[in-house]
Amino acid sequence: MNKNKTETQLARNLSLFEATIFGISYVIGTGVFLKPSSVLNSTGSTGMSLIIWALAGFVTICAALTIAEIAAYIPELGGMYTYLSELFGELVGFLYGWVYVLVVGPGGIAASAIAFSTFASYFLEMTPGQMRMLSFGVVILFGILQALSTKGVMKIQVLGTIGKLAPIAAILLFGIFKGNIPGAINLSMIGSPDKVNIGVALIGALWAYDGWIATCTLGGEMVNSEKNLPKAIVASIIFVMAVYIAFNWVIFKTLPANEILATENVGVRAAEVLFGGTGGLLISVGVLISSVVTMNAQMMSNERYILPMAERKLLPASDTFAYIHPKFNTPIPCIIVTVLFSLFFIGTGTFETVSNMVIFILWVFFTVLVAGIFKLRKTRERDNSLYHVPLFPIIPILGITGGLYLVFSTVTTDFRLSLYGLAAAAVGIPVFLYFNKKKEREENQ
Repeated sequence: MNKNKTETQLARNLSLFEATIFGISYVIGTGVFLKPSSVLNSTGSTGMSLIIWALAGFVTICAALTIAEIAAYIPELGGMYTYLSELFGELVGFLYGWVYVLVVGPGGIAASAIAFSTFASYFLEMTPGQMRMLSFGVVILFGILQALSTKGVMKIQVLGTIGKLAPIAAILLFGIFKGNIPGAINLSMIGSPDKVNIGVALIGALWAYDGWIATCTLGGEMVNSEKNLPKAIVASIIFVMAVYIAFNWVIFKTLPANEILATENVGVRAAEVLFGGTGGLLISVGVLISSVVTMNAQMMSNERYILPMAERKLLPASDTFAYIHPKFNTPIPCIIVTVLFSLFFIGTGTFETVSNMVIFILWVFFTVLVAGIFKLRKTRERDNSLYHVPLFPIIPILGITGGLYLVFSTVTTDFRLSLYGLAAAAVGIPVFLYFNKKKEREENQ
């Protein structure tokens, strides 16, 4: 397929505001409604639970502040895949992209689509088969929308983010004034001490912050990305951290701790207490919007990992996947394969198990990237006009420490899944070697 410049480059037309909204909408999903009870159960007190949410946010901020500098110096398509390739070689970047594109991205999209169908059943009774068909339909619909216009789906993302934040904002505002449980925030032990596991609590909270790195995949499409991309990364994380801490504080003021432990969806229960019978409806609408908006962001991110790997000719049919439609300026082949893989995970129902296999190895790559700031500063000439991480090297070291702790906790919690994650990444090694050698042969001809 012959390609010209129009067909191989995405337009730089995304603003700082749109990228920030993208990051917020990617991170804040259904977890904000579902995680408070599990974190509280693992910490054993409301006070320690808030500390964990703040600590997880702090670790994330340290990593984000560090990677934002890498993004400023390498503001290119592909985000984390490109950063790892530039700093540590194409093999390291490819293995990350391999795990993400084949499993994590499509698995996350499938999970969001199924969450959408599950909460849609609150309004319309459906059989499991009908819910699965609805999940198929919503993935295909957003695949079509993304094929038609990136700017169009970003507008949907902005409106959807406002819609998903509205019920959270309502709970926060009403909870601040109506929540009246005295002494709700304290370090008194709740439930059984045997269930307290601070490591597990921190893992859960850190996973709730996961996804902000996807903002980096927009680097090749942002206006003035060298300066705006770091701003979008940091602004979105600070916003998310504030929302998580405030939401949990209001939940503790609104519901007794024992009730929180016994309730799977504390968001719905808190809304029922604050707003009466319409509370559950309000939150269900919010989660419905949240799941589909998160899915939209996940699809965009996955496509923008496939594209740079194809441009480097490291995938089967790379020329096809590197194609950008000249009229719509969208990576249609990448969108198609993302939709197909997502439909597969919805159909098989194995997305959750497979995603859990690779979460460990993803955090290994994440920690490696944070450490990459030291190599970046040794190999790149300093540009004072760009963003630089403050308090260097303290902030990067704190980010690395948090990542290592998460990796260590995962290994000690479920060693078998850790091995599965390593195996999933290792399978990509012979694939990379084959296509890299093929690319070298073609370049030497």
